[in-house]
Amino acid sequence: MRSKALIEQALESAVTTSEAQGCPPRLAAAVRHAVFPGGARIRPQLCMAVSMACGNDDPRLTMAAAAAIELLHCASLVHDDLPCFDNAATRRGQPSVQAAYGERLAVLAGDALIVMAFQQFATSGAQHCERVAPVLGTVVQGVGMPTGIVAGQAWECEPRVSLAEYQRAKTGALFTAATRAGALAAGARAEPWAYLGDWLGEAYQVADDIRDVIADPKMLGKPIGQDATHGRPSAAAELGLGGAVEHFDRLVAQAIASIPPCAGAPQLRQLVQMESERLVPLSMTTTAGVVRRPVVLA
Repeated sequence: MRSKALIEQALESAVTTSEAQGCPPRLAAAVRHAVFPGGARIRPQLCMAVSMACGNDDPRLTMAAAAAIELLHCASLVHDDLPCFDNAATRRGQPSVQAAYGERLAVLAGDALIVMAFQQFATSGAQHCERVAPVLGTVVQGVGMPTGIVAGQAWECEPRVSLAEYQRAKTGALFTAATRAGALAAGARAEPWAYLGDWLGEAYQVADDIRDVIADPKMLGKPIGQDATHGRPSAAAELGLGGAVEHFDRLVAQAIASIPPCAGAPQLRQLVQMESERLVPLSMTTTAGVVRRPVVLA
């Protein structure tokens, strides 16, 4: 079974368990709405790909980490769409949770997803119990304070912020957690894989900034122009559209170059390149009048 199908299966199992008798029906529905249908699931796919490259001798722990990371990502989107932040009406081409179920249930659904994420480790049945704490620790680091995605969201509340620091926390931290957790779940060292998460995470945020300016809202599945509306730091605003696209291409090249030598390196490089084209298609930048030199795999 392919990795994305395995991820969907794990997420379905986690959500179904939470829908057991006794759960408030509308809360259960809001949680399911937040998780399905999903996006590209790139973070859990990245976690699994790194684990596979490192041997993946404890697939249950790898899957627990991958599912937890995606559930935490979904929780962050639910909270990001709240009226106190973006007040977004749509997400992934459907009404956002707060638009469909109201602000109160959106807050609670996001909270429930966070708890659900950490439940994955408790029920994983990992073969190598000594690895659970390090994997859990790296996921926590990618989410909480001082440099996880919670801190990244909080930087929007500060009067001044470094663009790189903001991007590293808001988006990059969970990518780095994904690559590190994948390695740790397989019993490998995390440090050589952190660079892939760092570069790809920053590239992902720059891509989001670019799409917020030039993407078709219907294709994107959410409104555009949000950075300017909310006065958020943006690579497109700071570097200009052309500069942001050049920066994105450099980050993708650096992500590919950072992949450590291993049997699964070609597949990982292909995954990164395919994801870069999905995020910022050549057709989209060409329409916007931006000339690019796409990364070519050796």
